[in-house]
Amino acid sequence: MQDRPDIAELLEAVAAFLREQVVPATEGQVAFHARVAANTLDIARREVQFGPTSQASERVRLHALLGPDAPADLAEANHLLCTRIATGELDAATPGLIDHLRQTTRDKLAIDQPGYAAGTKKKD
Repeated sequence: MQDRPDIAELLEAVAAFLREQVVPATEGQVAFHARVAANTLDIARREVQFGPTSQASERVRLHALLGPDAPADLAEANHLLCTRIATGELDAATPGLIDHLRQTTRDKLAIDQPGYAAGTKKKD
């Protein structure tokens, strides 16, 4: 176990420094790139915080959809899922598929674009 600050706190501190110190003290391209860097650090922080849990949940859902031959590697499992959808083996009528796709999308948005994810509502 590491002492504080942990990696998420370090990323948050650097992002805050860029936003609060660098952006106001610069202009033009430098200010723009400082904002981009701060946003990138925010994404990295959320990935550290939420990524392992969302990936573990995604693996569980993929295993339920793909069965015992589901690859352990997440990218390979997603490739197999795409193949099965493309061939028609799985479709919108497949139990759990739409829920899996929605939850995976929500989890990815929570990391990449949390403001967008917070503004979406589940449609039934």
